[in-house]
Amino acid sequence: MSPTLNNIVSSLQRSGTFINSLIAASTIGGQQLFSSFTFKCPCQVGKNFYYGSAFLLIPALLLLVAGYALRSQMWTMSREYCCSCAPPRRRISLLERKLACLRFFSITGRALVAPLTWLAATLLTGTYYECAASEFASVDHYAVFDNVSASRREQILAGFPCCKSTPSDMIQVRDEVALLHRYQSQMLGWILITLATVAILVSRCLATCCSPLPSRQHWYWTNHLRNERELFEQAAEQHSRLLITKRIQKLFGFIPGKEDVKRIRIPSCQDWKEISAPSLLCMGDDLQGHYSFLRDRLDEESEESKSEGIELRP
Repeated sequence: MSPTLNNIVSSLQRSGTFINSLIAASTIGGQQLFSSFTFKCPCQVGKNFYYGSAFLLIPALLLLVAGYALRSQMWTMSREYCCSCAPPRRRISLLERKLACLRFFSITGRALVAPLTWLAATLLTGTYYECAASEFASVDHYAVFDNVSASRREQILAGFPCCKSTPSDMIQVRDEVALLHRYQSQMLGWILITLATVAILVSRCLATCCSPLPSRQHWYWTNHLRNERELFEQAAEQHSRLLITKRIQKLFGFIPGKEDVKRIRIPSCQDWKEISAPSLLCMGDDLQGHYSFLRDRLDEESEESKSEGIELRP
């Protein structure tokens, strides 16, 4: 891949618009597959509303929860600013709290992309809404319902989403009611899209106006946070691998993956007891925390314990 293409791909990956568009497209595709293979309106009195509403709202709620849960920044913020069970830390300034609020609004905006896309797509399709609203259609102005009892009318209305259960003399009524529900559903979908677009525009303006930082400094701060997270994760992974490799070598006498192993060490019973009780926390006034199951005991081996081992001969 050429450097120019690499730069284009990298810029697209960092672009919030590209990521949001990808999430929206995936949500629309998933909604279409979900509707085709899963949704079947029961066409029964008292069940259509709950069934259609569940398919309309519950996936949107799950997507919202997943949107929050899958963002590491959300867990970092909750740990830093919201968790009261955490050990006492430094005092958080007002500026930091304002910046944390801006980060939370940014996370919320990203988390709302998938559920809003789901709601808009389902409303524009109209299938779920038609099922949920079928029992509440107003058909008093149709002459065919004049001599129909209330219970029979409810059964007929509930069966409108299922073409086979509609009487032959009410097919035209069913088609007109279906068109009305499709109209209502699509109007709600477009209203939702309009409100979401206006909300995004207003939130961007408010975020810019209410930010405690100038525009260029805010841009720098946003990139700083992203680079800090990426570099920290890379350094933490490399550091932990080097540390674990060193301690495993002290425990077993060789480095994993090394081909020319000439000597191994037999861990003692005390070694196994020590590594069976993890100490992974760094709390209190400890100058250096324990971050490994191997503990610090292996770092303080005596010369006698180092000499215990088996020499491997080729």
